Amino acid sequence: MGSFDLLLFHSVGDKMLQQAIDFKEESDALFNLLKDQERETFQKKTQFKDWTIDNVLHHLHVWNVAADMSLVSDEKIMKFLEDFFNAVNKGYNPRQYEKELSNDKTGKNLLYHWKESYEKMTENFKNSDPKKRVKWAGPDMSVISSITARLMETWSHGQEVYDMIGVKRVDTDRIKNVVIIGINTFGWTFINRSQDVPGEVPNIILKSPSGEIWEWNPENKENKILGDATDFCQVVTQVRNIDDTNLIVEGEVAQIWMSIAQCFAGQPENPPLKGTRFTHNG
Repeated sequence: MGSFDLLLFHSVGDKMLQQAIDFKEESDALFNLLKDQERETFQKKTQFKDWTIDNVLHHLHVWNVAADMSLVSDEKIMKFLEDFFNAVNKGYNPRQYEKELSNDKTGKNLLYHWKESYEKMTENFKNSDPKKRVKWAGPDMSVISSITARLMETWSHGQEVYDMIGVKRVDTDRIKNVVIIGINTFGWTFINRSQDVPGEVPNIILKSPSGEIWEWNPENKENKILGDATDFCQVVTQVRNIDDTNLIVEGEVAQIWMSIAQCFAGQPENPPLKGTRFTHNG
């Protein structure tokens, strides 16, 4: 559940928000991975906190619906958030609550329920003003930040699904959305841990899935991160330990950041231990 405003790196036309299209494509990729799976696969535990695939889909569905709600009614989204967090604070299991909010659907029924909602959501976001402010858990954010955060959540939670099923994901350049969130939350990583924010964001040079080179902060000569964009995204979303990637990290600030990077909102979370998140063999 991210709440961070983003740089508008895509060209946004008068009637179409590219990030919404990217969100749908990322969701479609996960749907296509799951649509031919056996019923029991949806109940298997992943490497992420023992969540099942059903848990993942409940989570994605509920917070997609919440983001869609934020487009149309400040009152409804604030009431939803209040009810959800009050229930959790009283000891209600959030996974069970998300299941109930998904009409108790499981397996293929849940999969198609999630698909129907993300397709509807895409149309609503695609035609919205990207600068409009919407309510969320934490600070208000822009429409473009909201839908990009949903893409990031879909991509990051999708990883545990790919890992469990044993399929190596083939990324596209739409993960630049996730890279941008990762860079923009450099300061948040430290603030969230009550640490002083270093003065400069490291120089970041990444190879995109298409082979293009993306670079940020070339003026920082002392701290540098080089490698594949996918590896960078895996670290900032905490789906891989830095030591399980091929990123080259130079400088003290860059090394500290990559050891604790967190691009999502919420309490500080530690990255997975080395070797605990990986793609199963077939």
